Amino acid sequence: MGKRDYYEVLGVEKSASKDEIKKAYRKLSKKYHPDINKEAGADEKFKEITEAYENLSDEQKRAQYDRFGHAGPNQGFGGGQDFGGFGGFEDIFSTFFGGGRRRDPNAPRQGADLQYSMTISFDEAVFGKETDIQIPKEETCDTCHGTGAKPGTNPETCGHCHGTGELSIEQNTPFGRIVNRQACPYCHGTGKLIKEKCSTCSGDGVVTKNKKIHIKIPAGIDDGQQLRVSGQGEPGVNGGPAGDLFIVFRVLPHELFERDGDDIYCEIPITFVQSALGDEIEVPTIHGKVKLKVPAGTQTGTKFRLRGKGVPNVRGYGTGDQHIRVKIVTPTKLNEKQKHLLREFAEASGEMLDEQEEGFFDKVKRALKRD
Repeated sequence: MGKRDYYEVLGVEKSASKDEIKKAYRKLSKKYHPDINKEAGADEKFKEITEAYENLSDEQKRAQYDRFGHAGPNQGFGGGQDFGGFGGFEDIFSTFFGGGRRRDPNAPRQGADLQYSMTISFDEAVFGKETDIQIPKEETCDTCHGTGAKPGTNPETCGHCHGTGELSIEQNTPFGRIVNRQACPYCHGTGKLIKEKCSTCSGDGVVTKNKKIHIKIPAGIDDGQQLRVSGQGEPGVNGGPAGDLFIVFRVLPHELFERDGDDIYCEIPITFVQSALGDEIEVPTIHGKVKLKVPAGTQTGTKFRLRGKGVPNVRGYGTGDQHIRVKIVTPTKLNEKQKHLLREFAEASGEMLDEQEEGFFDKVKRALKRD
């Protein structure tokens, strides 16, 4: 079964803004995160949501997806044709004209980069932490030291391509002589032949191991951001440098706070009396409890800012703020004394009350009895 449309997965329109995409992802990831949702299929749903967000939150990836869909731009010319296995314009040019730059198969090459997804809590993202992770990665074989050959032997230069890793095949055509270069099938493009393979790595020169890596998560890292750990990717080839490890972070939602950039947002309930007369209340922040003065006459929805109580900028550019929105909570159960005081307040304010003691259905029943 094919992949669902990324916009459909997040439940947004194709014209959705970056903020709309981010809000949709936060809402869905909070609902389906496997650490929160234990229902069957939640894990796969979360992976689908994450993949959609990773592609639509990145402008370059989104533009590529909007143009090519899931297939991507590298499916050949003219709707997916592969032209007999040629690898692009450079290969076609080389095939017909014998041009192009040869790659030395014995030249040092950097190893491939690795990616690791890591889930952390909201607090850990704000304050950072040091921890160890274990990842399966390829390491240079200790037995053959990366040569792939049995100890005491060495790889030999391929006698078919003479160490170039390529074979040239000439053909006479009505257009003249065509030179087609292809990877040597005898040494598989390496330029070397291993007659006696290392028993540990079977001639690959590398083995897969679980490696423990100590990392420092910087304070202020945000959901979807990544940390580069230099030199912890796949080992290099022919003495080349190792690749890098990129750790992509997934931040769990907080039960009270929401984050936008380096700022934190939350809603705090207050009573009618506090809003009318004013009060000094204690409010939670990610850094601990602080005092907040609520002026008399404060209306529901009023916003307050606590400077410096947000998230440290991951690049060291200061700290964000915490934004508090107050919400006046109307009591649902009043005793007789409270009701009496409120009636006096209404009378002093010149208000005429028509108190609704009965529910709607009680009124209907009473009206039917009168008929």
